[in-house]
Amino acid sequence: MSSNVLTLYRRITRWPLGHWLFARALCLKAPYFANIGPRFIALEPGRCVVRIRDRRRVHNHIGTVHAIALCNLAELSAGVMTDATIPPAMRWIPRGMAVEYLAKAIGTMHATATPEAPAVEAASGYSWPVRVSVRNDAGEEVFRARIDMWVSPCGTR
Repeated sequence: MSSNVLTLYRRITRWPLGHWLFARALCLKAPYFANIGPRFIALEPGRCVVRIRDRRRVHNHIGTVHAIALCNLAELSAGVMTDATIPPAMRWIPRGMAVEYLAKAIGTMHATATPEAPAVEAASGYSWPVRVSVRNDAGEEVFRARIDMWVSPCGTR
């Protein structure tokens, strides 16, 4: 179950600045995510960890990390984890996201995306929920999301 994104991650992160290069490559493919300046910490089937630094460009008017920056972080980590996990004959798209804001998001944020169930190859599409926990540097969970991924065979909807 090795996807192109997982193969690229494994190859490029061995180089100096590899984690930065991997994030840049993903942001070229999906430019919207560049606005949060992601850094991939870990990627393997069933798990993706992404970090965003505490910078003014991700802040809201009260100086904390903006709610939408947290949603972007959750969607990015869940999507890349999904891509690295599902069988090669399947594709995915997010269909919905439920979020909870648990505490003020101050400082560097670390998102960990994991699936609720194993991914399977199927003849028709199915809903595949992914959990994302976002924690601050102290390890306190400040945000959580449940993203409904629609996984379907390539060439179908």
